[in-house]
Amino acid sequence: MDRYPPIADHGLVGDLQTTALVSSQGVVDWFAAPRFDSPSIFAALLDHDGGGHFRIAPEHPDLTCKQLYYPDTAILVTRFMSPDGVGEVMDFMPPDQSRTPTDRHTLIRLVRAVRGTVDFALECRPRFDYGRAEHQLEIGDNGARFRAPGTDAFLQATFPLEGDGRDVLGTVRLKAGQSAGAVFTVCAPGGDAPDPLTTDAVDVQVGEVTRFWQTWLRQSRYRGRWPELVHRSVITLKLLTYAPSGALVAAATTGLPEQVGGERNWDYRFTWVRDGSLSVRAMLDLGFVEEATAFVHWLVARLREREGKGDEPLQTMYRIDGSPDLPEETLDHFEGYRGSAPVRIGNGAVDQLQLDIYGEAIYAVAQGREIGQQATYEAWKTVARTLDWLADAWDRPDEGIWETRGGREDFTYSRVMSWAAFDHGLRLAEHFRRPADIEKWRAARDAIFDQVMDRGWNEKENAFVQHYGGDVLDASLLLMPRVGFLAPRDPMWLSTLDAMDRKLVSDSLVYRYDPAASPDGLRGSEGTFSLCTFLYVDALARAGRLEQARYTFEKMQTYANHVGLFAEEISPSGEQLGNFPQAFTHLALIMAAGTLDDALDAEHGR
Repeated sequence: MDRYPPIADHGLVGDLQTTALVSSQGVVDWFAAPRFDSPSIFAALLDHDGGGHFRIAPEHPDLTCKQLYYPDTAILVTRFMSPDGVGEVMDFMPPDQSRTPTDRHTLIRLVRAVRGTVDFALECRPRFDYGRAEHQLEIGDNGARFRAPGTDAFLQATFPLEGDGRDVLGTVRLKAGQSAGAVFTVCAPGGDAPDPLTTDAVDVQVGEVTRFWQTWLRQSRYRGRWPELVHRSVITLKLLTYAPSGALVAAATTGLPEQVGGERNWDYRFTWVRDGSLSVRAMLDLGFVEEATAFVHWLVARLREREGKGDEPLQTMYRIDGSPDLPEETLDHFEGYRGSAPVRIGNGAVDQLQLDIYGEAIYAVAQGREIGQQATYEAWKTVARTLDWLADAWDRPDEGIWETRGGREDFTYSRVMSWAAFDHGLRLAEHFRRPADIEKWRAARDAIFDQVMDRGWNEKENAFVQHYGGDVLDASLLLMPRVGFLAPRDPMWLSTLDAMDRKLVSDSLVYRYDPAASPDGLRGSEGTFSLCTFLYVDALARAGRLEQARYTFEKMQTYANHVGLFAEEISPSGEQLGNFPQAFTHLALIMAAGTLDDALDAEHGR
């Protein structure tokens, strides 16, 4: 067991209310329950000694480990090859699509020998509440029970278990064709113990979970060139969506560094208005209308909550149940991934002003008749009042899309997305013949456009820049043609794209901006942003630069991990960095694939 395996050396499993990461060595080193944003139970990825882990792997000094997903599912298969034989562990969580949150969550680990004889060892060392809470262990005929403040957990296995202090160990020898099972169940204090475990029961669960995911994925309308990549991305988005509310978390983890040893270590287990809103278009394009609709309903509910309170209609982010409270604190007892401290939970950026979110929010509501026809009159009035408010509030400096902590600026992207809010609001009002202050919205839209063209353009760089009066380029502006602010082959846009090629692109990978040229209030550097690389592909394809777009897209695939997942960033050495897997990257991949497919089809006369 590596002290800190690479971030990319993991697969993701989940039950639509929480998730777990499993390394290619068979170690569950991240698991929080009962929700994505709950305190961790296994967090060895953030502190090897004190975070807790759950390992099942062969006891052999000469192992080769491989991972894959069972086709078209979220069932993760970890294979172990040794001179004595070949074994595998299938990890999964039974999905629950109900709208009711539950305290009970189950991680199932099916252990099999497929060739020869394999000796598996089990090691379960939970550390509750981010390793801050002590627990008691009870072992009986039906397995082990861990009792911690606010949480109980059960460990069952079809082979003998024994205590090791407050932890549990076990071993089992399997011959080819034999299997065993281990199940870790989290529940509320005093919850009933699960039924006795049998391998037949585990086999039944494998079949049910397989059918669930393969049936769900059959809704996909994607018929393009990269089905495996796109479908793995949409399964990942589904895994990162909290079924009771429809809210999408930005990533499954907290505290994984954007620079190893640095301080850019944030908690991403919350719902950003921006990320979730842009996911709506990606899900609709693939045919997943239910998921897109659920998020829009969640979003409109957030807008309605703040009506008449005299402050900003939206926060930048929320908890998955819509709660606005995300106080940021540090876990000083955790050493952090490879010494990357501090480890943070909560997120202080919740208090920032980011005006672009109104553009993304209205963009989400306006996407497609699948969403618009389900909007009630009350929901429309909420949207209309938001735009009425924005017409008087858009012209302010803010912290911007990247949540910099270096002070407010007049960010060009924030203005572009404010323009998009009015543009899509006007289209929505016209399409559905809804009452609106059309003249006020149109005047605001046109004023923003004129301001961006006048103050967002830098003659020296011959490009649109990060903020007014500056000369730093910013990859967020790659969305300008997608939202319709500029035509994708407008000369001013093409020269901006050329400038980004020179300043932000490194071997097809794209940086957000240059922190040295535009201080963001944080120490250290960062890698290229995978989200931005896929936005770059989208912009290149729209600009007609298809050869470059396709090569960039194909090259980016080489940075995916072994099961098709992406973290937030790519380091100069090609290592994945940041929280994992990142929803924004996977939804941008889906968007880029669709745009590139359409452009290539048009070029080929299809």
